[in-house]
Amino acid sequence: MAITDWPAGERPRERLLAEGAGALSDAELLAIFLRVGVRGKSAVDLARDLLAEFQGLNGLFSAGRQACTRVRGLGDAKYAQLQAVLEMSRRALAEQMRQRDALSSPSAVRDWLRLRLAGLAHEVFMVVFLDAQNRVIGAEELFRGSLTQTSVYPREVVKRALARNAAGVILAHNHPSGVAEPSQADRWLTEQLKAALALVDVRVLDHFVVAGDAGLSFAEQGLL
Repeated sequence: MAITDWPAGERPRERLLAEGAGALSDAELLAIFLRVGVRGKSAVDLARDLLAEFQGLNGLFSAGRQACTRVRGLGDAKYAQLQAVLEMSRRALAEQMRQRDALSSPSAVRDWLRLRLAGLAHEVFMVVFLDAQNRVIGAEELFRGSLTQTSVYPREVVKRALARNAAGVILAHNHPSGVAEPSQADRWLTEQLKAALALVDVRVLDHFVVAGDAGLSFAEQGLL
């Protein structure tokens, strides 16, 4: 049955307008984006299939063009739209971070990092650079590694912090394994970076570990 044949109170678009986007499931939100299904499947059915195929929204967002366009119901146009939506979300969160004290809006930082890092098949280490008022100056991916480890060089982090004239930094990396719990190596690296950056009066304000939908904060866990 096509969505247009559903009762008005059950249609995703009408429910969103009546109850707000937060009331909808992932599949319903994706169905609104897709607009139409394929032969024999409504947009919601197609959305459910896509979420199963890519193991959730993070997997869909991080999938490459080839992986997306080989799925029935997705093509270059839908892939381009999906990437545009994702990039607009990143930029909106980046604006929030630049305009506010990063420590007063940790959810914006966490959400932005999740959009950047969640779903990647390789480990990435990023640094968010902050000014003296804890406003974001910029962010850089400094190191990229394998599925299991990344080689991070403290002197390179110090060099980039000085080049940015940063007063503080927020560190971040992802765990492709899907487990956000920091390893002993993560804790050791954080201490090494704190010590190196302290020599040039740059503070480490937090270290986020992103894994799937989770984003663990060292500061919130009392690990800094």
